[in-house]
Amino acid sequence: MKIFTLSLCYFMFQVGFLAAQDQPPGNEPPTDSPSPGKCYVKCITPDEFKEETVTVEVEPAYTVLKTYPATFKTVEEQVLVKEASKELRYVPAVYETVEVPYISKEEAENLEVIPASFGDDLEEIETYPEVGRWEYRILEDCPSANKEDCMVACYVEYPSKSETVPTKTLEADASTSPIPVAEENASYTKEVVKTPARMEEIEIPAEYATITRQVVDQPARVEEETIPAVTETVTKTVLVKKGGMTVWEEVDCELVGTANLLPILYELNSARITPESEEIIDEHLLSLMQDSPALRIEIMSHTDSRGSDDYNMSLSQQRAQSVVNYLVGKGINRNRLEAKGYGETRLVNKCSNGVECTEAQHQANRRTEFRIIQ
Repeated sequence: MKIFTLSLCYFMFQVGFLAAQDQPPGNEPPTDSPSPGKCYVKCITPDEFKEETVTVEVEPAYTVLKTYPATFKTVEEQVLVKEASKELRYVPAVYETVEVPYISKEEAENLEVIPASFGDDLEEIETYPEVGRWEYRILEDCPSANKEDCMVACYVEYPSKSETVPTKTLEADASTSPIPVAEENASYTKEVVKTPARMEEIEIPAEYATITRQVVDQPARVEEETIPAVTETVTKTVLVKKGGMTVWEEVDCELVGTANLLPILYELNSARITPESEEIIDEHLLSLMQDSPALRIEIMSHTDSRGSDDYNMSLSQQRAQSVVNYLVGKGINRNRLEAKGYGETRLVNKCSNGVECTEAQHQANRRTEFRIIQ
């Protein structure tokens, strides 16, 4: 879970002491034991947020059916085709032929799958809540020497943000429909005694024949397979703590309202920070931001005029960003830092393009600075 803040600061200087009655109620700088040379930065405590993830089901679980048809086997049976009888010597027996029906294949059922059907739907997710905060500004052309007399506080509301996620709904699950397998019939003929022999009786044995037919070996069956639901993770921002409170941070007066040199060096044509420069950042800047957690700092990097303008601008931006990344790696919130590369646009001497200068003069322009920002 990531928590981040947004802050707004402006400056108030105290030399000797500041009269409490000159400040808006509740916004007074600290006045306990005032001493000459103290400076304070007035900050508005930021809103605190956290990011949460929610899981949305975009496709429901459903069932897939697979059917197997009925199977048959062939069997043989002995059937009587001529009955036993007796023959009379004088009057022989008289026979007649008849058709005898039988089932050559039994009736059964197969199954046809009707697949599941789906519908489309939409689900709206709030990805950023509605928030509001107080923002301060100083009116232009303020007639008073005290800028606090022309300060305006405005409450600004920021609407919520939403994201629409397409989903699918299950309208009808998979099912089966029976398909009948018709019965098959056949017949065989046999002779039966119509008139028995008379007088001398002679035994006439019965006669048999072998027939084949198909019977159901295994009935039709169906197997089910469950397809799991498909989900999608959506990240949204949630307000944890409402900001807007006024706090004061005491800082060294030499750091306020001006660019402060950060005496670090880089490798040639590189933005990588050397171990020696890391120690300087820890001493001059990291400790300041750890002691004053409401301060916001701008890192400004500059180059000399040698090289193309575009190259110098890109290199200076990379170097300023390297300082920001180093401080973030030390636990400083990235929202408290801004990186700005100025290339060769803010030379401190005459050494512009085409001007011959000493190496020491060029070195004066290759500098990194920081300042407290509003």
